[in-house]
Amino acid sequence: MTELKRILYVEDEADIREVTKLALETIGGLTLEICESGQMAIDKAQDFNPDLVLLDVMMPGMDGPTTMAQLKKMPELAAVPMVFMTAKVQPQEVENFKSLGAIDVISKPFDPMTLADQIRNLWDSHHD
Repeated sequence: MTELKRILYVEDEADIREVTKLALETIGGLTLEICESGQMAIDKAQDFNPDLVLLDVMMPGMDGPTTMAQLKKMPELAAVPMVFMTAKVQPQEVENFKSLGAIDVISKPFDPMTLADQIRNLWDSHHD
């Protein structure tokens, strides 16, 4: 099984980006490409070649679902698993995000100490 190493992370709020960077890079030992917008993610995605994409749902301009749809149109990223991070985790919302192509949804706020393990578990279950 391929090991999860590189995550394209899309989040418009600076404070959440900082906590996530700490959780995934410092604690989790992963490599992040951090994008502040959907457009930045689309611009950087092909060069970064992520193993997984982690997306905020609510962002100004291009929201998470729109960003994911654009990324999935790129042949190199069509098969890359994508996970949403959001406070909107009602069962019907989670099902909607999965129907759009996300492998799962991580709720905000999240625990920085366990976030990397949570994402690795999603990765592993997706690759079984």
